[in-house]
Amino acid sequence: MTMRKIGAVSLVVRDYDEAITWYTRCLDFVVVDDTDLGGGKRWVLVAPARASATPLLLAQASTPEQGARVGDQTGGRVFLFLHTDDFARDHARMLAQGVKFHEAPRHEAYATVAVFEDLYGNKWDLLQLK
Repeated sequence: MTMRKIGAVSLVVRDYDEAITWYTRCLDFVVVDDTDLGGGKRWVLVAPARASATPLLLAQASTPEQGARVGDQTGGRVFLFLHTDDFARDHARMLAQGVKFHEAPRHEAYATVAVFEDLYGNKWDLLQLK
């Protein structure tokens, strides 16, 4: 049997260290890997703590074209979906860390959900699936 999975999702960021700080402080992510590749490049993977999840590869913009995409990788649509087993806990923790939510939590047929944004303005959904 063949096993396949998405190994990482690349997220273009302005600066490695500011992104690491925000994701670890505000979303309680952990640094999975931070390897110096030389020439100012790093291989930086972050992922939700206490979960085996597809990590984010934080890719520092290195051209004006890449820099123009920071915070708008999907044209304003929700880009990433952060699942939780306790919406109230994580929502409260994120608010306390200054995470900007675009709406109050809402109860849909499939989940409790609220849209928030990361430090660059990328939109995410925080979800507790039913």
